[in-house]
Amino acid sequence: MQNTATPTHCPYCALQCGMNLTPAPDGTVEVSERADFPVNRGALCGKGRTSAAVLARNVRLTSPLVRDEGGTLVPASWDEALERIAAGLGRTRAEYGPDAVGVFGGGGLTNEKAYSLGKFARVVLGTSQIDYNGRFCMSSAAAAGIKAFGLDRGLPFPLEDIPKSGCVILVGSNLAETMPPSLRFFTELKENGGTLIVIDPRRTKTAEQADLHLAPRPGTDLALALGLLHLVIAEGRVDEEYVRERTTGWEDARAAAMAHWPEYVERITGVSVPRLREVVRMFCEPESAMVLTARGPEQQSKGTDTVGAWINLCLATGRAGRPRSGYGCLTGQGNGQGGREHGQKADQLPGYRKLDDPAARAHVAEVWGVDPDSLPGPGRSAYELLDALGTDIRSLLLMASNPVVSAPRAAHIEERIRSLDFLAVCDVVLSETAELADVVLPVTQWAEETGTTTNLEGRVLLRRRAITPPDGIRSDLEILHELAARLGVEKGFPTDPEEVFEELRRASAGGAADYSGITYRRLAEENGVFWPCPAPVEPEGEGGGALPDGKGPAEGTLPDGKGQAEGTLPGGEASAVHPGTPRLFLDGFATPDGRARFVPVSHRATAEEPDEEYPVLLTTGRVVAQYQSGAQTRRVAELNAAAPGPFVELHPRLAARLGAAEGDPVAVVSRRGRAVAPARITHAIRPDTVFMPFHWPGEGRANTLTNPALDPTSRMPEFKACAVRLEPVER
Repeated sequence: MQNTATPTHCPYCALQCGMNLTPAPDGTVEVSERADFPVNRGALCGKGRTSAAVLARNVRLTSPLVRDEGGTLVPASWDEALERIAAGLGRTRAEYGPDAVGVFGGGGLTNEKAYSLGKFARVVLGTSQIDYNGRFCMSSAAAAGIKAFGLDRGLPFPLEDIPKSGCVILVGSNLAETMPPSLRFFTELKENGGTLIVIDPRRTKTAEQADLHLAPRPGTDLALALGLLHLVIAEGRVDEEYVRERTTGWEDARAAAMAHWPEYVERITGVSVPRLREVVRMFCEPESAMVLTARGPEQQSKGTDTVGAWINLCLATGRAGRPRSGYGCLTGQGNGQGGREHGQKADQLPGYRKLDDPAARAHVAEVWGVDPDSLPGPGRSAYELLDALGTDIRSLLLMASNPVVSAPRAAHIEERIRSLDFLAVCDVVLSETAELADVVLPVTQWAEETGTTTNLEGRVLLRRRAITPPDGIRSDLEILHELAARLGVEKGFPTDPEEVFEELRRASAGGAADYSGITYRRLAEENGVFWPCPAPVEPEGEGGGALPDGKGPAEGTLPDGKGQAEGTLPGGEASAVHPGTPRLFLDGFATPDGRARFVPVSHRATAEEPDEEYPVLLTTGRVVAQYQSGAQTRRVAELNAAAPGPFVELHPRLAARLGAAEGDPVAVVSRRGRAVAPARITHAIRPDTVFMPFHWPGEGRANTLTNPALDPTSRMPEFKACAVRLEPVER
């Protein structure tokens, strides 16, 4: 029998690039181009090309592990491992109450897994203590988007709109390294006569592509946005008609911006007034323009206000909710968007419903077959949950996350994890966090299971199973089903992903993130569907249709998602099939009156400014060959050859003061700890700033240093700016 290619999607970032997987006779899997998917048109970065390497048996976990009496993790049967987890979680719940049990998820989980994990926490465990690592991704942008627009979806338009815009301001994103296939949209923008402005303290590979690069001091993006809005007002560039007809709150936002005059902003940011004026000219003169933010402005203790200031700039100039214009956020993790929409987040229920909304609780409780009063209320945010481990939270179930490397103030979080009474981890590999667990369960990977994800555009996608997992591996859905049964809940946790998705459709119906009109069949036939996509009125008992072979023409689809298509229900009854919503807000915003909200904001300093003892600012980020905590990519030889370990990037003037040469070990010290890595000396960074990538554990762990100061609204930690000092290290 000849092996055939299975069309699916990359397991890494939120582009969710299309790829084909073909099993080879020697047991390996070949990754090849898939040109039909519009996000990447066949292009893959190094991580995507090598993604199948982690499927190898010698790389991944292949058996459950339990900690023996001597403290060593040893292989065990599934029954023993599951019984230990059920006993550990159940014992804590019985002795200390349900909120003494915590659940921590990940932005790489499929929608089905994220939905089931949130349901498991609230229905089986009865705990409010659930959150996920996506809180560290784009929670500030989400909070700002909800305040301004009434709705959060990373990009309110498809990526294909970017090249058609007149100007794009890219704030705090190095997508040439974090999302390389997306760079072509910005190359096409420039080829079409548009301009690209990049704002980043470093001259990154992305900044090198820009028509204009601004390098503000880390933590000053809020002042920069306010200074630009001040100039828009002073130069008479406000779209007064748009502001009058489509917004509210302008006068207060205007007054706040006018307090940030250009010379004041120059002193704060280090960006000259002529440069500020040039940005305003380039942004305001074209008919259309966009602002796109990423982790730079968002991972701050004032991230929500910072994103809000950039949204205010878009609103004042009449950009949001117009073709080829507006504000968008570049989601980072593979399913960072869908992961929070369907119940992993501490304050949310499926469909982006709020956990403290009685109507939302009633709707979801009916789908789940439970009393609304039995559902716990909102719990702690991600860092606060991790910080409470070993004290208020005594046991933890963790899926698809590695906080020992990825959490801020990581040495403290590692200590809290070690102090738990019981820790269970479900993962593909033995991560640094899994090494501390009492029980580790090996789980299937993206190529070995079917499920859906939601990419940075709000496009819901179908990942198809391409290969059979090794013996002894189970899916997260099977694990939740088994644990629920052992903890007394026999029904409600299906192991079939399509069955879970059908329930998710019902739970999301009528919510902000409405998936009720999306089915596996549609996802296969239409190459993804943008939410919101409400369901048509169907006869009782009508389901979503089983996935055939994923091939064949799409029925009832229209270009660009405009209008409605006609579908046919059993019995020949016609029903309008919603085409999905590629572009939001063109007819109005998701607020009660349909108007966008200006939110007045003012600049404030970072939580930890440099001083005599710690005179330099540290900022963190990614490199092209590694991903997030590196738990998987650090196991791929090709990627390790390209990026073998951590480094400290510093300006030649700073290196000279330290007496450090290229490659010399340098200690970076903050109030939370010390990290050591080789010096990388470059003019591409500000003299008052150093940069470290955060993919590695050990002495080069960047997050040993980072500050967990939280944004008051989003609860996002301040990863992007903290005060440090540099020290030479003896060879």
